[in-house]
Amino acid sequence: MRAVRAVLVLLAVLSVALSGVAAATGLPSWRLTPTGVSAQFRGLSAVSAHVAWVSGTEGTVLRTVDGGRSWAAVGPPGTGALEFRDIEAFDADHAVVLSIGPGSDSRIYRTDDAGAHWRQTFGNPDQAAFYDCLAFFDPWRGLAMSDPVDGRFRMQATSDGGRSWRQLPDDAFPPALPGEAGFAASGQCVSTSGPFDAWLATGGGARARVLHSGDGGRHWSASDTPLPSSASAGVFAVAFRTPWQGVAIGGDYASPDTPGPAVAFSGDRGHRWHTPQQYPPGYRSGLAWRGGTVVAVGPGGSDLSHDGGHAWTPFDTGSFDTVDCTPTGSCWAGGVDGRVARLVP
Repeated sequence: MRAVRAVLVLLAVLSVALSGVAAATGLPSWRLTPTGVSAQFRGLSAVSAHVAWVSGTEGTVLRTVDGGRSWAAVGPPGTGALEFRDIEAFDADHAVVLSIGPGSDSRIYRTDDAGAHWRQTFGNPDQAAFYDCLAFFDPWRGLAMSDPVDGRFRMQATSDGGRSWRQLPDDAFPPALPGEAGFAASGQCVSTSGPFDAWLATGGGARARVLHSGDGGRHWSASDTPLPSSASAGVFAVAFRTPWQGVAIGGDYASPDTPGPAVAFSGDRGHRWHTPQQYPPGYRSGLAWRGGTVVAVGPGGSDLSHDGGHAWTPFDTGSFDTVDCTPTGSCWAGGVDGRVARLVP
């Protein structure tokens, strides 16, 4: 008994010591929240410190309004065969969710009553199209991106909060590279900053590229990045703090431990991309700005950068696929086996 007590005392002392070390480093940590499900969450929308939505496999959509202490299943009925890879929530009641897949598997639903009722607002009519992710400039204007069809990326646009969608002209986009596509890994292959700027992350072709629009999606231009590109590699997520300052991240999901660099930063709206001297150790799929700090996540762990992507510090080894932060600094992450967590200072 004395030996057991001694061990318990020792463990308590070690726990306090480790907490002191973590506090001394100033690094945050992820605090897991119990979701009660085993779905893989690649869609995530952080509304506040109390409200967040996640979406994933088997038609799963969850919502919390108490900081993750409890989660409610609020997904559209009859969608158990769909994978909801992206979700954009505007508050605790209004959200838009995207399912991926060829043809009719790519759909968009909207709820205006916290998930009590959903209406399908887009159904993909083209078997050759495969929608990956969506993003909004504001509660009204948004974009949903598909892999290329007939050599051009395909984009749907909305101006009424996702209640209706219209296809942008194919000639708005530069020609796609052979094999080029987006990755539906974190809901972040399309992102926006400000009222007009949007970016599209690609891989799969001869070069990993980022496409940029400065007019709300009407016209797009492409820029090469230094990230690796192959059938399983490229840019998986792109995030801009302002229309000028951004970071792109990715790697090779088929070889996630391959050392980088699999991240790049830009200071000119994504026209030119630069490799940092210090970078995360492997594949990362999700990216978000928390004020002036960048948070990146992937199956191999989480990292942060305090200088816009120039230098990176690992702070967690748990597996996450996606991350999102509110303008006030509340960050959430989601991943495999129902994992959802809040970032704790």
